[in-house]
Amino acid sequence: MLGVSPNTLRSWERRYGFPRPRRTPGGHRQYALNEIESLRATLAETHNVSSAIALARQRGEGPSSGSRLAAAFATFDEEKANGLLEESLALRSVERTIEEVLLEAVSAHADPRGEASTPEYEFGWRYATAWLSALKRLAPPATRAEGVLVLDASAPLELDGLYAQSLELMLRRAGIRTVSLSTAITASRLARALPALAPRAVVLAGRSITLDALGRLVYSVRSVVTGVQIFDFRGAVPDTGASTVRRLGKTPLAARDLLLVRLEEIGHSRSSTPARPRPAIGLQ
Repeated sequence: MLGVSPNTLRSWERRYGFPRPRRTPGGHRQYALNEIESLRATLAETHNVSSAIALARQRGEGPSSGSRLAAAFATFDEEKANGLLEESLALRSVERTIEEVLLEAVSAHADPRGEASTPEYEFGWRYATAWLSALKRLAPPATRAEGVLVLDASAPLELDGLYAQSLELMLRRAGIRTVSLSTAITASRLARALPALAPRAVVLAGRSITLDALGRLVYSVRSVVTGVQIFDFRGAVPDTGASTVRRLGKTPLAARDLLLVRLEEIGHSRSSTPARPRPAIGLQ
């Protein structure tokens, strides 16, 4: 991006203290995109390294971003994290702040193999959970008749759990009645909660459950609620080609939009055609 070698970039770091990378557990440097973009612009303007770096610093760190929030998580700085999210909310919607800043920051500290956790990741994960929960309490009452049940099969501290919480919050902010339950609930007990919500859609999230156990839960839902649609979020159900589960993708904002479209289609279908029997289970 800057047209210089890694050695040159390291020499700028030693001499000028800019750009300022953070270190991965393996010792590799990771640079904030906004700092690199700012430096690229000032280099093009000044054609002088020291002047470009001084100008980039003068212009500040740039708008809040996932990389800046990840850096706050890396130093366990809750006050800094609060400020960055407040700054983002002044520029972005709640939904975009969640997707482009919060989830990106936590994901930056996640083990790509999902095998180990770090203090930075756990700090970010717990911070994000508390922040999402606070926003959920502030969400306005439901304005639509449709209900959505989110069955969360993620394990504690799994990234999928944050994505499920994010989707639930976005649905609530769109006026949808939502209830999120863990898949640890037995099928018979799950059936007791369904009449109150009468969901038109069930979203399966997380991957810490067997297909057989998931199938029993889906069967329990469909035995109580007629015509309910089953959706997958972020690969909770393997795509074998032999499932009637519909896919919502991997990001909460796109999943919310697609689910709203599907709920509209379900509503039109119910109002214009007589009810027809559906298969008892959607996982094969």
